[in-house]
Amino acid sequence: MEATSKYRRYKKYDLSPTNIYSSHQHSRETKASCKGCCSFLCNVCNSTLEHEKSRQNCLVGSVKKIGTKLFKLDKYSNINGNLLGWSSSSSSSSPSVFFPSPVPRRYNKRAVLCGVSYAKRKFRLKGTINDTINMKELLIKTFKFPIECIRVLTEQEQNANLIPTKHNILESLRWLVKDCEAGDSLVFYFSGHGLQQPDFKEDEIDGFDETLCPVDFIKEGMIHDNDLNSTIVWPLKKGVTLHAIVDACHSGTILDLLHVYNYERGIWEDNKPPSKEPMRKHTSGGLAICLSACEDSQMATDSA
Repeated sequence: MEATSKYRRYKKYDLSPTNIYSSHQHSRETKASCKGCCSFLCNVCNSTLEHEKSRQNCLVGSVKKIGTKLFKLDKYSNINGNLLGWSSSSSSSSPSVFFPSPVPRRYNKRAVLCGVSYAKRKFRLKGTINDTINMKELLIKTFKFPIECIRVLTEQEQNANLIPTKHNILESLRWLVKDCEAGDSLVFYFSGHGLQQPDFKEDEIDGFDETLCPVDFIKEGMIHDNDLNSTIVWPLKKGVTLHAIVDACHSGTILDLLHVYNYERGIWEDNKPPSKEPMRKHTSGGLAICLSACEDSQMATDSA
């Protein structure tokens, strides 16, 4: 049975000079119901996180088709794990020729891909790691991302720094946008659970913050939309493009971007914070695009 919704499809865009864009749409894949898992997850959240309440049951789905037109990326094809790579010097048969040491060389494609399966929990997910593998393959084969510039976080990684804990995810996001420059193409992909929590800063129109659930969220807490906005939206300089693809429940405004595109009416709608105090939600001149599995008030499910 396919999951359906009465809610409108939205896209989001910041029409201000800061150029922030975000969209969220329904997944058209066949979905499998998992209400028991959902109920348990929300009960755990309510009982373990002080001052936070989840408004709806949470199930997570997969959005597996990303249109090639969504990415307008450069043709650079080399990078290492840092922001700087090393250019290689050519060899020569003449022993008298001197070759200088390798010089730093900067590349402009980076990606952080997170697939959280919560393997040891009752609310575990089955498809998130496959989603991450598919996204990595898409970036490498279709958009020519060098494998060295893609940081993958799953529970199957041997490196402890690549387990999708709250700390590791935030550290990877800081790496993603660090020292970004004009021409950079950045990608953040997340497949896992998402929830809503009461908005204590009064910067949400519906009164709820959207969150992502790292593997250790019961102990360390969730990653809030406010944190994502300040971490990967604020630093985007002019000429830098970020694509965020978030496959989780309640993910419609997960980056807190400023404008919503109403697909049915064909108009841009204001999503600016309603708080009395001015709050920063925009980039530093760059472009932020967010594609979400569903709206803030919706849920998604694991594929059958």
